[in-house]
Amino acid sequence: MMKPSVTFLALLAATALTGCGGGSPLDNPSNVENPAGSGGRKLSFIYFQKCVNPVLLASITSSAGTNTCASAGCHDNVTGTGGALRVVPGAVEVDTTATAADAIRATDMYKNFYSSQGVTVIGSPTQSRLVNKPLVSGVLHGGGLIFDSDQDPYVKRLRYWIGRPMPEGQDEFSDVAASMFTPADPQTGACNAD
Repeated sequence: MMKPSVTFLALLAATALTGCGGGSPLDNPSNVENPAGSGGRKLSFIYFQKCVNPVLLASITSSAGTNTCASAGCHDNVTGTGGALRVVPGAVEVDTTATAADAIRATDMYKNFYSSQGVTVIGSPTQSRLVNKPLVSGVLHGGGLIFDSDQDPYVKRLRYWIGRPMPEGQDEFSDVAASMFTPADPQTGACNAD
């Protein structure tokens, strides 16, 4: 009695699968759908420069010691070894009311904003490395534990920023960001965090 060849058995299996209603398993599907993403939203630059950038520059004391995200051995843009997040420690605030968007995007403060936004999942603080790494929450952090608790006021600021992107179709300089301060004025208001 002759044994069936491996090629014959593979062809038989492919034919059987075709009978299940899916077409040949060796073909591409007839219609691939790639729906447009619903993203494209941006985080607030104004809130970042007033409320988040100071967190990156702050000397933070936790149970692991005193740390600064922007230090030379961590996330400093020149000598830091801390992965994707890069911080220009000397970045100065930009007057967003008197500076054109393209000019703002050329500043060191915007570089800090852009780098920080890059380690977030916009709209989802719980999935963002900017929050999880310094808490050592489900991800390793070479700098160790920075915040002892997710109730730390700085962590609340990071979560607030990430969780409140600008409305669809509006850029990072949207006036809507004024509501992120109390009173609703980025120049005089305090940073909301809850």
